[in-house]
Amino acid sequence: MKRLFTLAASALAMAATPAAAQDFVIVNATLATGDGSEPIQQGAIVVDDGRVVYAGPQSRMGAFETDEVTDVGGAWVTPGLVATVTSLGLWDVGAVSESNDTRASDAPFSAALDVAPIVNPSSQHILVHRAAGVTRAATVTMPSASIFGGQGAIIDLGSDARPVTRQRAFQTVALGEYGARLAGGSRASAHALFRNALREATRLGDDARIPGRSSRQADVTTGDDLPVDPRLAGEASEREGDVLLTRFDAAALVPVVRGEQPLYVMVERASDIRSVLALKREFANLDLVLVGASEGWLVASDIAAAGVPVIADGLDDLPQGFEELAATQSNIGRMVKAGVTVAINAAAMENPRNLNQYAGNLVALSRIPGADGLSWGQAFAAITSVPARISGLADRAGVLAPGAAGDVVVWDGDPLEVGAMPTRVFIDGVEQPLENHQSRLRDRYRDLDESDLPKAYDW
Repeated sequence: MKRLFTLAASALAMAATPAAAQDFVIVNATLATGDGSEPIQQGAIVVDDGRVVYAGPQSRMGAFETDEVTDVGGAWVTPGLVATVTSLGLWDVGAVSESNDTRASDAPFSAALDVAPIVNPSSQHILVHRAAGVTRAATVTMPSASIFGGQGAIIDLGSDARPVTRQRAFQTVALGEYGARLAGGSRASAHALFRNALREATRLGDDARIPGRSSRQADVTTGDDLPVDPRLAGEASEREGDVLLTRFDAAALVPVVRGEQPLYVMVERASDIRSVLALKREFANLDLVLVGASEGWLVASDIAAAGVPVIADGLDDLPQGFEELAATQSNIGRMVKAGVTVAINAAAMENPRNLNQYAGNLVALSRIPGADGLSWGQAFAAITSVPARISGLADRAGVLAPGAAGDVVVWDGDPLEVGAMPTRVFIDGVEQPLENHQSRLRDRYRDLDESDLPKAYDW
């Protein structure tokens, strides 16, 4: 039975074991809401039926009906981290090709690749990252058979058996040095291939418009999928000669040229970024997102004027190639200062659990003379609400505000300090187990006497 909770009520500890409770109150928290503001001392959060109904100063909370109340004793409480451009759920052992679905180098398809059917909710990488406070992510295959990598999916990292919450959420394409290698050895070839693909998709889309509704990606949680027009699939259409894409790849790019599916463009060099921004003059409907942008600070005013968001690597301080000669850790701070919307992405797709460390480095950078970093609130937003907004999850994830998903993380310290770890993680108001292969190995050998053989040898 629920009871009315007010500030006069005693704070009761919630059960230590993972629970499926949908209603709870956390009080006496150092609360970071993820919206860019600085942390709130003596904060409180109320979650009802899996949604946040209040997050702010405890003194303004008022009264709510709840079953469970926790006084966290000043511990940090935040929204879950949101990771973009990851490979979560797509591989188990990177060096074992049979367990690695991150690349399809020999595939006849590229843009048509869709990760939604292959995401493995039991992947240890999902479990490890959930224990690190990541609650939502975008996962996608890397370009390999072509400059196009395929269509990414938005997933939640809950213990649910159906992690994909939105399929065909965005398309990826590689330009710059990487795209040049895939396209035949030159940026000129990559741009010719890219423009040809967009023109093919434009012609196909003009020839066969889907009646009745937009072709924007479906929300698979509702089971409402896209209508299938056989002409878009190429089953009945007569395509002219001189085409380079399979009919399925061309159909997959139709939502991109219509501006109904974001296009994530992997690019680093300042001149390449300008070339990408110029695409809007030729294909006005493109919904562009820059990924990487190591030299973005050199053209930050152009990016800001175009209104194109950036998913940038947080630790680029030395060039890894000729296209990153101007790399600097001040890149993100300078772009934000110029008005660019920037989310921090892990330097490696498979390890977004380091997001909070990268964000913390940018806070420290703000204290170095001549460098440009971020404030604490800005840095934390760059791994929560900003990537959520870029991923189409605005006001639903990455933020603690009324109506947002009950993705709540309780930390054992400042989440932007090295070594801070979650002690509890909730997704949609449901507490999640934090055990994974790594934690079991830690517990197995942490207290092992040096004279003992590993337990695996007991038999």
